[in-house]
Amino acid sequence: MSQVRNVVIIGSGPAGYTAALYAARANLEPVVIEGMQPGGQLTITSDVENYPGYPEGVLGPKMMEDFRTQAERFGTEIKIGLVTDVDFTERPFKITTEFESFEARAVIISTGASARLLGLEKEAHLMSTGGGVSACATCDGAFFPDKELVVVGGGDTAMEESHFLTRYAKKVTVFHRRDVFRASKIMLDRARKNPKIEFRVPATIDDILVGEDGKIAGVLARNADTGQTDEFPCQGLFIAIGHEPNSEIFREKVALDEDGYVLVKNGTCTSVEGVFAAGDISDKKYRQAVTAAGMGCMAAIDVERWLDLQED
Repeated sequence: MSQVRNVVIIGSGPAGYTAALYAARANLEPVVIEGMQPGGQLTITSDVENYPGYPEGVLGPKMMEDFRTQAERFGTEIKIGLVTDVDFTERPFKITTEFESFEARAVIISTGASARLLGLEKEAHLMSTGGGVSACATCDGAFFPDKELVVVGGGDTAMEESHFLTRYAKKVTVFHRRDVFRASKIMLDRARKNPKIEFRVPATIDDILVGEDGKIAGVLARNADTGQTDEFPCQGLFIAIGHEPNSEIFREKVALDEDGYVLVKNGTCTSVEGVFAAGDISDKKYRQAVTAAGMGCMAAIDVERWLDLQED
C-alpha cells in the first residue's frame, strides 16, 4: 500500500469502465476494482439494442468486454476483488479488498444497483439467455411485439413498466401478492384505465414454465388467499419489485438517501470531499447503461478538476 493512487474506482459496469476510460486518458492512471460481478448487470443481459454505436445490437457481456478493453488500452489497471472496507475519514482514502489494500487521493463509487428478483430457479438463466424474463421494460420491451406479458409488482415502477409495455404488447397482466397496491393513486388509475392492462390479485408466481424453444411459455400462478394454483400462459415476464443499491459498505461513510442510494450534488460529488459517485448507485430514476456511462464520464471529469485544485 506504499503507492498512493490518483483515483480508485470501486465497481465496474458502464459507469466504472467509462470513468476509468476518461481518467486514464487524463493520465490519472486509475485503478478499477471490479467487484463480485465484473461488468455489472449487463453481464447477465442478452441483447442490448438501445446503446448508441451498436446498430445491430450487442450482447451485454460483449459490450462490457469492449468497455473494459478500451479502458485498459489507455492504462487503466483492473483489479479483481470485492471491497470489504473503506476509510474516508482522512486522506489519502483507504480501500481494502479481500486480497489487498489501496490508498487513493480520490475515489469514484460505481457499485450499481441490483434488481430484486423473485428467487425462482429458472429466473436468472432466462434473463441471461434472452428467454423472456426481464427486470427492465425500457431495455427489453421492444423484443415483445404483440405478445402477452406478465408484470410482477404493486408499486409505481410496476404500473409505469406495465403502461410502457402496452406500446408493444397485445396484453399485460399485473400480478400482485396483495389486493392493496403501494402505487400512487394517479399511477394505479392510469394503469387501470389502459385497455391493454389487466390485474390478477392476490397472486404470486411459484414457477416459470419453459417451452421447447427454451423461452418462457407461462407461469405457475398461485392465489395468495386460497393457495390454488393454475398455469397462466405468457411470452414474457417482467419483474418490477424494485432495486437494491449496492451501498451497504458505504453506510455511515457517505450520505445515503432513505432507500440506500448515494446522494450526489454539483454533478457527482458525494458528502465527502474527494469521493464521487456514478451510475445506478446514485440514480434510481433512469437506470440505463447509457446514463450510467454518462455519469461515469462526469465523475472522471469531476475527479480530474478536483485533483487539479488540490495542487494549487
